[in-house]
Amino acid sequence: MTDDARQYAPATKRNREAILEVLQQVLPDNCTVLEIASGTGEHGVFFAPRMGNRKWLPSEPNPLLLASIEAWQTYQPVDNLYPPLELDVCDSVWPVETRVSPTWLQSFDFETFPLTAMVNINMIHIAPWLTCLGIMAGASRILPSGGILYMYGPFKQDGKHTAPSNAAFDATLRSQNPQWGVRDLNDVVEVARARDLSLLTTYQMPANNLSVVFQRQ
Repeated sequence: MTDDARQYAPATKRNREAILEVLQQVLPDNCTVLEIASGTGEHGVFFAPRMGNRKWLPSEPNPLLLASIEAWQTYQPVDNLYPPLELDVCDSVWPVETRVSPTWLQSFDFETFPLTAMVNINMIHIAPWLTCLGIMAGASRILPSGGILYMYGPFKQDGKHTAPSNAAFDATLRSQNPQWGVRDLNDVVEVARARDLSLLTTYQMPANNLSVVFQRQ
């Protein structure tokens, strides 16, 4: 894999420090963290070496981005960063549930580092609503009681945008794809609750974003 496959997301450098600060507070110790929709892979190579005694497992459905994640891992090797999984959250069964394919999943030490956390950054507003439903369904199946689901991005609150810039962003997203758009936090919480995930806390983040933390009951 050459460096040419690396993709770049400008938002990563802007938000990674603030997100890391929250993750270090809310993620369980001695765990494997499954990152949903890892995108370019830049977050993973930044977070993993700062995760202490946690393992980081990126995932992504897009072949171009899977190649980027692998390229970033080649460029910045990290001991506790796993290769990326090809994972579509709308699938009824995820690879980590069967550990049949890819074969390297079979070597995971889920006893020492159980999969007790999931992280999803800047996804559900640039994807159909079905992807949010898929994340909640997967978290309900995979996370044990007390497990953590962390989500980051822009959200409406009580049906209203939190800033004019978010309203403009929402309009732009919907003009690109009617199935996209900034989600109302109340709707996300309702879907989570139906899957035995309760809202633990929210953090106000830079650029009118939120960190939203759910806990599996």
